Amino acid sequence: MNRRFTTLTFGAIPVFALAALVNLDHIPGTNIALTVPYAAEGPGPMFNTLGKVNDVDVVQITGTDVDHTSGNLNMTTVSVRTNMTLVQAISRWLLTSDNLVPIDQVIPQNKTEEEVNQLNQQAFLSSESSATTAALRYLKKPLEVEIAEVVAGSPADGSLSAGDRIVSIAGEKVDSGGHAQKIVRSKKPGDDITVTVRHQGTTEEKTITLAEHPSDKKLPFLGISMTTVPTGDITVKYNLEDVGGPSAGMMFALAVIDKLSPGQLNHGKYVVGTGTIDDDGNVGHIGGIEHKARAAADDNAELFLAPKDNCADLRGKDFGAMKIVSVATLEDAVTQMDNYAAGKDLHLCE
Repeated sequence: MNRRFTTLTFGAIPVFALAALVNLDHIPGTNIALTVPYAAEGPGPMFNTLGKVNDVDVVQITGTDVDHTSGNLNMTTVSVRTNMTLVQAISRWLLTSDNLVPIDQVIPQNKTEEEVNQLNQQAFLSSESSATTAALRYLKKPLEVEIAEVVAGSPADGSLSAGDRIVSIAGEKVDSGGHAQKIVRSKKPGDDITVTVRHQGTTEEKTITLAEHPSDKKLPFLGISMTTVPTGDITVKYNLEDVGGPSAGMMFALAVIDKLSPGQLNHGKYVVGTGTIDDDGNVGHIGGIEHKARAAADDNAELFLAPKDNCADLRGKDFGAMKIVSVATLEDAVTQMDNYAAGKDLHLCE
């Protein structure tokens, strides 16, 4: 009996040693990584855009009356795990609903993880601006273009300032950053262009000579980044941290509409959705749709708003009693919520 015990004990040592080795993310004493070239994607947390996070409204509107809201207009996220050991990757594949995808799909070969995170954060900020613009256009409220940043050493440097409100460019009144960029792009490097701004309460007209764009010498370069904002004292602020990418745009826009219009946009229902948004209210394709729909269904959501271009990704999947509808525009999303509450036909993802 003692011999058998000894054999089992010592015979197990290589197994334990191997398990410890496989769980290491680098060779001890070196910088040589032992991680697999895959990432795990799975359902991430949801946030109610009508609710609060850390006691602050997720979508905070000041400078005007805000209507009472209730129920849910949840935005969804995808959790991404990288730098996994072989054991960790296999465990997530076997024991969770995560998908394993090549790491290049998450972090392109020419980018670092930090650079990808920065790009995702920029996309998130851009989606916030587009959400505000799309929502206020839907509500037919006036908009202005504000200069967010002036590039150092650019043609605009010294003439324009962050915080200036752009009234017109080349004599044409502008009401969105996209419109302003279109006017500038109609010119050529070397052309003079007039930019009329409100600077610290005073209207000023600036004549600026356009330069060659750093990334394409054929394009004109003014050197400003812009955001579309409400006129007057209305401000819209989004209070979510550690979330990246553009896919919250549609749900942010719906929250703004709900708060600035009478009645309940969701009719008090548990509505979840995802999709990018542009200034004109068009809803675009996003990644990880199955994980997002799964998280919503698991939380007993009643209605899921999915971008039209993502419907094929959900075909044949079972999400229980939750209804998944196809939306191509902000107006579609509002109509589908109205129809659901009224018991009318829905444009289902089928």
